[in-house]
Amino acid sequence: MADGGFTSRENILALATQGIDFIGSIGEQQAKDASTLQRHGVAAEFSAAAFRYDPVEDLYRCPAGHSLRPLGQRQRIGVVQHVYRAEASDCQSCPFKAQCCPQSSQGRSLTRSEDAPEVQKFREKMQTPQAQEIYRQRAPVAEFPNAWIKDQLGLRQFRLRGLVKVGLEALWACLTYNLQQWIRLCWRPRLAGAQN
Repeated sequence: MADGGFTSRENILALATQGIDFIGSIGEQQAKDASTLQRHGVAAEFSAAAFRYDPVEDLYRCPAGHSLRPLGQRQRIGVVQHVYRAEASDCQSCPFKAQCCPQSSQGRSLTRSEDAPEVQKFREKMQTPQAQEIYRQRAPVAEFPNAWIKDQLGLRQFRLRGLVKVGLEALWACLTYNLQQWIRLCWRPRLAGAQN
């Protein structure tokens, strides 16, 4: 189980090949896409959702009716990204240019992603109530110890170098945390009960 920082396509594929049932946050791709569009001055009503994809012709149609044709594709780990672009002349003469692609002189472009089968299977699994319930259990189990170790023990960055030494430093921090919790939850209540 991992949070969004570790739920990458690369990790999903690696764990799938090892036969490990991985539970993790899918990530907020829509929020990332929205901030990217905002940075480029694109109005919300001209987000990718406003463009209709035609799988038969393999093209997108923009809200003004122009076509975005395939430009090429990029292979990434766990995904194939298909890039589509409108003709520059269509965008330059379009009345919606200021809202759709104000900073582009080449025409509006979109990317359609095709996840690897393992990644798609992971996404489908994480939509199920069972997987979401398992993921909800992560925060109480993982967040408090991490916060305690950072705040109470001051371990915000490792002081040693090398995997073995860092592993030992993490082990000592975890042992210290466990001992402190044992004292708080077991030893002190027993001591208080014995004194009464």
